[in-house]
Amino acid sequence: MTRLQKSDAFYLLLSFFGLITFGAGMLCIPGVWRESLGKVSFTDAYFVATSAVCNAGLSPLSLADLTFPGQVIIIFLMQIGGLGIISFSCLLILIPGNRFALSRRIRIQGFYVDGIEYRPNIIVRNIIIFTLVFEAGGSLLLIILFRRAGVENFAFQGLFHGISAFCNTGLSLFPDQLQAFADNPPVLLTIMFLVLFGGLGFIVLQDLLGQIRKALGGKKHRLSYHSRVVLGLTGVIAGAGTLFFVMAEHGRLYRSLHLKDEWLIALFQTINPRSGGFDVIPQDRLSQPSKVVTCLLMLSGGAPGAISGGVKLTTLFVVFAVMFRRPDQDGDIIVGHRRISRAVIHQGVVYLLKALTLLMLFIFALSVSEGLEGKPLGMLCFEAFSAFGTVGLSLGATPELSAPGKWIIIAAMYAGRVGLIALAFPSSKRYAINYPEGFLLLG
Repeated sequence: MTRLQKSDAFYLLLSFFGLITFGAGMLCIPGVWRESLGKVSFTDAYFVATSAVCNAGLSPLSLADLTFPGQVIIIFLMQIGGLGIISFSCLLILIPGNRFALSRRIRIQGFYVDGIEYRPNIIVRNIIIFTLVFEAGGSLLLIILFRRAGVENFAFQGLFHGISAFCNTGLSLFPDQLQAFADNPPVLLTIMFLVLFGGLGFIVLQDLLGQIRKALGGKKHRLSYHSRVVLGLTGVIAGAGTLFFVMAEHGRLYRSLHLKDEWLIALFQTINPRSGGFDVIPQDRLSQPSKVVTCLLMLSGGAPGAISGGVKLTTLFVVFAVMFRRPDQDGDIIVGHRRISRAVIHQGVVYLLKALTLLMLFIFALSVSEGLEGKPLGMLCFEAFSAFGTVGLSLGATPELSAPGKWIIIAAMYAGRVGLIALAFPSSKRYAINYPEGFLLLG
């Protein structure tokens, strides 16, 4: 076997590829889609399966045309895809005689922080419990709210949207997504909090649970540095983004809204693009500055160890720290009375550069396949950011994509969900030769 085939990245990519292909095959079975839709092509089925497994949220077809078995298939793909990386790692650990078990145990421990938990079996168990508790609570609340709103088949709709929200998928069974609930704050707040908690990561959720236990008289517990960074950045982005959208759309898209609804939808527009993907207002009606900010939010994503996509908040934190803080003689940076090591800085900068390179390649590919047919570059860029960030927002280009364009978006969703994580896997290659330093002029 080659070194690639022996790596964790290879098995991760292969497992998701197999799950997507299996899902596409299931979605091609007669009776999964309504007869009025006609025959669904394999490309469209593969697109929807990739979107569900990679928690991306884009679809060339309306999921309202799914029959009940098709809706169950989508729930299965969303749930398995949401926990896929953790489940994948756990499965490899349990394989008898697996000589890579120790390294994979360490990888699962990467979903938690030192001092919180270190046993992989407990970590996986807690992650599954967290997921089921949040999904059950959110789904139950949505069932009640959908029933009050007069939604047909409210029980299943609540379950579907609860799972979709916490898994940060953004797929909806409503023809117009959540636009019919723009004036229903309880529904929007429930969806928003599910998306938010799903994007915080299990590290932060476990840390917050420790704080709750402390407040109830339990043992002392301090928020980890990781959690403080994630929660701090989440709060800053939520506040700044909400203020921006209110200012940008106050006299335009939001002019017919009441003041409280205006701020709520602006907050939803800030939190949702960070991998949620639900559409409460038509994205194509946003102003150009709002579309640009939405693209940046889609790129930023959630936190490491979360179901969300994007380049992750901590990566952006490290990159901005490098931009505004001078490293010491060891190449480390001090932020918030904590030292960020040179290795972490290097990993964060390289990770972001790889992500931006892939994103630019997908935009260029779309400009060739779709731009030559007359589609605006801005629309294609928005689509690429949404697919690569595994978000699901669209300006309306997805159903109109050509077959090559759909496969480019499929590749972007796959790369954004699995490829970025595979790129972050450390290389086992070591250099035995110490070469002389090369001198380069910069700037």
